[in-house]
Amino acid sequence: MTQPQQAGPDQLAFQQYRTLLFSVAYRVLGTAADAEDAVQETWLKWSSADRAQVADPKAYLTRIVTNVAMEQLRSTRRQRETYVGPWLPEPILTGPDTADDVATADSVSMALLVVLETLTPLERAVFVLKEVFAFSYVEIAQAVERSEAAVRQAALRARAHVQARRPRFAADRARQRDVTERFFAATTGGDINTLMELLSPDVTLWTDGGGKVRQALKPVVGLETVARWFAALGSVTYQGIEPGQMRAELTSVNGGPGVVFRGPDRVIATLTFDFDEQGRISTLHNVANPDKLRAVTEGTRHELC
Repeated sequence: MTQPQQAGPDQLAFQQYRTLLFSVAYRVLGTAADAEDAVQETWLKWSSADRAQVADPKAYLTRIVTNVAMEQLRSTRRQRETYVGPWLPEPILTGPDTADDVATADSVSMALLVVLETLTPLERAVFVLKEVFAFSYVEIAQAVERSEAAVRQAALRARAHVQARRPRFAADRARQRDVTERFFAATTGGDINTLMELLSPDVTLWTDGGGKVRQALKPVVGLETVARWFAALGSVTYQGIEPGQMRAELTSVNGGPGVVFRGPDRVIATLTFDFDEQGRISTLHNVANPDKLRAVTEGTRHELC
């Protein structure tokens, strides 16, 4: 973002809420690149606004970024209808502050973002502002430019939809990290027996290649099938890269433990996990579309609120 060296009051106010703006936009859009575009457009609108008429910069900026994100989402939804294979959100690297805050980490998890994809743009924006950022219905109505009654109805629909598709379990973060580390070791060692111990009986693997790289076009379901898929990673060529040339590292992705796979000159894929009530891996999201790996490739860790 190009800005003068001397920050004026308008820039200081914008920078104060920049993390909030990105956090809202990313959850509404599901892609870091589009979220950054929404923040950039918010800056342009903010810099040309008559700020003498702005009583609450936070509310004003949130309204701008929310509406920009909703409009972008309406546009990208049409593009996603012709997407090759499952469409998964764009993964981002997150810092320890995000991982340590259970509520924040859950709200930016790949599993929840996938569920949010099934909401309408209005429902998604209302859910994010209400459930994640605890905005009042009056504040949300102003932000999305709808009546308070319409917002309450959208919130009710969104909450019911998410609860039906995203069961919540007590988050034992230490258990999740331990299972992820054991899964990582078993995968790199081709240990199918350990993999089968760590996976839920009805585990599902979702892969997103976007038609750019070869991936499964339908979800891979079942304990033995998924276990064999990952046990083979250390012995087969993947995306033209020999096993000896591939590196895998444990890191924090979307607020939780994840794996980044790298080749000699590029990031190949990311892997994130969702867990069942017993702490076993119930869902895996594998993003391999190179267009969605730019933020991870750049190595930027996003601070979220």
